[in-house]
Amino acid sequence: MLGRRPSPVHLASAHAVVTGGSSGIGLATARALAERGTKISLLARGQDRLETAAAELRQTGAHVATRQADVADQKALTAALAGLVEAQGPCDILVTSAGIARPGHFLDLPDDVFRQMMEVDYFGTLYALRAIVPSMVDRRRGSVVAVSSAAGLLGIFGYSAYGPAKFAVRGLMESVRAELAPHNVHAGVVFPPDVDTPQLAEENRWKPAETHAISGTIKPLSAEAVATAIVSGIESRQFLICPGAATRALARYGSILSPMLNGRFDRKVAALRRSGKTR
Repeated sequence: MLGRRPSPVHLASAHAVVTGGSSGIGLATARALAERGTKISLLARGQDRLETAAAELRQTGAHVATRQADVADQKALTAALAGLVEAQGPCDILVTSAGIARPGHFLDLPDDVFRQMMEVDYFGTLYALRAIVPSMVDRRRGSVVAVSSAAGLLGIFGYSAYGPAKFAVRGLMESVRAELAPHNVHAGVVFPPDVDTPQLAEENRWKPAETHAISGTIKPLSAEAVATAIVSGIESRQFLICPGAATRALARYGSILSPMLNGRFDRKVAALRRSGKTR
């Protein structure tokens, strides 16, 4: 029936596919779902890390399958997802956590970085949805959750390549939500701030001093905290999944808060430049 609230997915009998599932938010989400009895399928680029993550989950009694693929390669990703469905049954929950971040000054970043952010963060999300969602629609059952970022809610100094890709994920999920709702399929989008993961450690190597000045005083969340928010969002059929009060406020009141935040960030950048600590 049109307008009907999406039917809940029972986690204990569900099959969840997690892209980027070998580390960080993806692995933490897989752990949280496995604790509820969900069958887990992990997809990532690195075979060694996939095997390590799968072994960890299996030690807890979880049913786990893995496939190696680059989410930016649609053909390889689609084949890998088909293999996971063949091994574990239809996908009831899709969490697209695979992503990369490469901060830097807009004038210094190579064109390839802008393209790579879109290919991995946006198209890697899109390709996974295109492969999995048709079956959910046919079965009138499922939940798909895409990981965006706080940088997908507000433009931030140093994220001119990464931010637009995460804004695109947000826009995709807003449209997808509207189209999937009549089919009783839940769609959600996650807006984590900095999260204590290997990706953040790599990201910090490239952050301009101005970006550190803006975000460096904020303590990163744990991957487990974000995973808890994701699982709660799946269970309660939330669209906006915001770990932490700050991103929740920004997601809901961004048009009001953005001018104030931009002014605050500009003052921090100006103060840093006056100190001579940046160019």
